Amino acid sequence: MALTARELGLRYYRRQQRVARLTANQVQELWRLLDTTDLTTSWNARIGPRIVEAVSAGQLASAAMADGYVDSVAHAEGADPERAGRVRPEAFAGVAADGRSLESLMYLPVITSKERIGRGMAVDDALMAGLRQALRLSSSEVTQAGRAAVGSSMAGKRTIQGYVRVVQPPACARCIVLAGKEYGWNRGFQRHPKCDCVHLPTTLIARNQHRDQGGFIDPNAYFGSLSRAEQDRVFTAAGARAIREGADIGQVVNARRGMYTTTAYGRTLRATREGTTTRGYFYRQERARDIARGRVPANIGRSYQLTSPRLLPEQIFELAGSRDEAIAMLRRFGYLT
Repeated sequence: MALTARELGLRYYRRQQRVARLTANQVQELWRLLDTTDLTTSWNARIGPRIVEAVSAGQLASAAMADGYVDSVAHAEGADPERAGRVRPEAFAGVAADGRSLESLMYLPVITSKERIGRGMAVDDALMAGLRQALRLSSSEVTQAGRAAVGSSMAGKRTIQGYVRVVQPPACARCIVLAGKEYGWNRGFQRHPKCDCVHLPTTLIARNQHRDQGGFIDPNAYFGSLSRAEQDRVFTAAGARAIREGADIGQVVNARRGMYTTTAYGRTLRATREGTTTRGYFYRQERARDIARGRVPANIGRSYQLTSPRLLPEQIFELAGSRDEAIAMLRRFGYLT
């Protein structure tokens, strides 16, 4: 039975993660060979080059999967199999994602260990801190090489018009709200350290056909798949409660980016600047509300000035005297439609 595009995306993710894990295992074994009496000399003489070689090999293996993955997705969607170009996997190996040499990047954990030893930390604990950093860096560089190669592969296949962001559990709130978001073929894949999200290439015809296929590509379905305790952990107790009450998951998560404390209504309150610019949802909603009530002229445009802060969901729950009042306030501050 032929695999769907989504199934191919999940299979690619598992294969890429396996390469990252194998690379991290090699790095861990090599790290243990460092001479604790002279970290820099043992790194330069033996260990460093072997770690760089291991990470480069992982990058190469990860990048080599790109064309096969993109071609298989295009085939599953019935797209033209022709290509304008193919990926050179070696172009994605041996260099860090930020453009620096892989040697200098992978030496950072040695610096971390030496700095902590210099501050009086026990040698074993300092080396463990360096190892954790080395494992994060190696895994990240392997997966990033794969993502960059997939992006290049999509550019070389004209029937691929963009990609859908597929979120893998466990995920952070910022990634979850981007689940299923579509991007153009030439849009870079934005991620944070240890992000597990995957490109799912898509054709113009196939766009918007990836919905309702589970929590991987729909924020609300992902939220619903979590236990109540996990919802509270990822989104905060108040944020999760607001979402369960029907608040827009994107508005709840984004609100925390611009969080600040202000004085209003005679008390100190927690508010957010998110959505309060002239193009923001809350700003536009408030302007329409004041126009409808005759408080400002209908043609006020962008000269309209907000007169109240946008409260955070947790502040709303503290202020509300009942569920009906909480729902009304969530709607008033742009979390519910």
